[in-house]
Amino acid sequence: MSPRLKAEHDLAAGELDAIEERLNRDNRGLTGRDDDRSLVFALRDAADHAIGIAAGYSWAGIAELELMWVDRAHRGLGHGRKLLDAFVAEAAARGVRRIWVSTHNFQAPGLYEKAGFERMAELAGWPEGHSNVIFCRTLAA
Repeated sequence: MSPRLKAEHDLAAGELDAIEERLNRDNRGLTGRDDDRSLVFALRDAADHAIGIAAGYSWAGIAELELMWVDRAHRGLGHGRKLLDAFVAEAAARGVRRIWVSTHNFQAPGLYEKAGFERMAELAGWPEGHSNVIFCRTLAA
């Protein structure tokens, strides 16, 4: 029986994570680098609710910041920069040479520019009427 294609837009997070791990295992084998680790900082209020997060990973000399968020009620107070600085410091401690991040032009490109990230590309029409901006920060060796 041949494989069948099926739309599974509500695939369980656990199954998706397991498939991603299979991809990561393949990537480790192809590159000979097995130093991938999560890199996550959370900012919590007095009730221990997450009000901000910087989440990504480090692997093979790079880090990617995949998720950066601060709750609307806590924005403009320097929390985003605090999270970003912690992410960068931990990446540097792990020996990372470059940190990559993608953000939309309506989110926080200025935050990354002020933190020493260089604009590498801007992809217009992602989403329509806006753009997706790719940044990279090179760390000292």
